[in-house]
Amino acid sequence: MNKLFELSPGVPARTKGGSMKRLSPFLLCAMLAVCPAFAVERPVNLGSAAQFAVFGAAGVTNTGNTVITGDLGVYPIAGTAITGFLPMTAGGPGNVNGTIYTPTQVCTPTLCTTETTTTARLAEASISIAYDEAKRRPCAPCTLENGANLGGRTLTPGLYKSATTIAITNVLYLSGKGVYIFQIGSGLTVNVGAQVVLENGATSADIFWQVGTAAILEADVQFEGTILAGTAITMGSGTTLTGRALAQTDVTFIDDTVTLP
Repeated sequence: MNKLFELSPGVPARTKGGSMKRLSPFLLCAMLAVCPAFAVERPVNLGSAAQFAVFGAAGVTNTGNTVITGDLGVYPIAGTAITGFLPMTAGGPGNVNGTIYTPTQVCTPTLCTTETTTTARLAEASISIAYDEAKRRPCAPCTLENGANLGGRTLTPGLYKSATTIAITNVLYLSGKGVYIFQIGSGLTVNVGAQVVLENGATSADIFWQVGTAAILEADVQFEGTILAGTAITMGSGTTLTGRALAQTDVTFIDDTVTLP
């Protein structure tokens, strides 16, 4: 009797004709009636930060034609903590298709007004709470990925934990509808040209990267999900993020695209 599928941890399967077909782990579970105990995670509550595509508690800097779709904010009192985005005084060439908030300024895509607002302060507080919540999610169960490179892997919804770093080279597949949480003890590095590809109902709104220190997305990366960084977020030229870049210090751009999910 011919085998219909050859199964592997990466989830691809071989059909009778020898061609490769990528199947959802949940579909395989239903077909084979052998189902692992998937952890069901709830989304991280972003509170007042949910409207922001980009937030830097110490500042946001851009030196290229970056486009942000969603709100941008900083918490420092000085409005000049945002540089490189129109229509701010030290603005351009970047554009924000949303509202820019500082404690003393509110900017539409064409005009800045001076006014006192609590929007940035409340967002900064919400980011700190969301970061702590994601960090403290119990590893029961979870998958340990200490120092791992997730490139070439296919992951299903759940909690993934590294006490040290996480790297991504080439392609990481996230397969299946549900919440993905990555607890990273120190840094996240997404190497040049790497991609996070969503399959079988996975959505960027349900993906959360809690990064203990800095998150570095190098040039020409395609990334998905909300980044909650303990320090900075840096994006290289030509990188695209569908999600949020929320940092407790600085966010730095060069010719990038960020779109709120």
